Amino acid sequence: MPITLIILAITCVVSFMAFKNGRLMDDLILWPPAISRRREYHRLVTYGLVHADFNHLLFNMITLFFFGRQMERFYTLEMGAFGFALFYIGALVVSILPTYFQNRDNPNYRSLGASGAVSAVLFASILLQPWSKIYLYFALGIPAIIYAVLYITYSIYMDKRGQGNVNHSAHLWGAAYGVAFTLLVEPQVLSSFLGQLSHPRF
Repeated sequence: MPITLIILAITCVVSFMAFKNGRLMDDLILWPPAISRRREYHRLVTYGLVHADFNHLLFNMITLFFFGRQMERFYTLEMGAFGFALFYIGALVVSILPTYFQNRDNPNYRSLGASGAVSAVLFASILLQPWSKIYLYFALGIPAIIYAVLYITYSIYMDKRGQGNVNHSAHLWGAAYGVAFTLLVEPQVLSSFLGQLSHPRF
């Protein structure tokens, strides 16, 4: 079974269990003091297995399903059978670390959801195919590179505002990780990306 589907299935099962089990949610969610004081380092990964609600879960898993399969093929060729799993787990950790360090002594802060890792998958995919179409609400198709610019601009703006319950910092660091890790694994991707950018396909 593809790694993408395994990750998707595990995330859905754990999220649905946590919807009905507050104790499980509390044990898995990113709560910084639990890491800094109790050394519960598993939370740097398990926070990505739980979600705030069904819509939060659905959006992340749909994105993972459509873009994860492409990136799984890439990382399998470059790193072997578990390449994509290593990439995804690394994305969970890297995307949340800045948030953790910023709030390591804040007992009122919590974060959850796979958005940072999914952002890494999405931006790695955009690096490979910048002119592919991304469909918003399954209707409005825009070139992936334009979507990336809009996404980054919006995330930076919202992160600076610091309002709401969305961890935009994780989105930004996840995107950066997805691009950086992909280039580290296969540097030639950069020349391919630049070559594709020079030949727009609308």
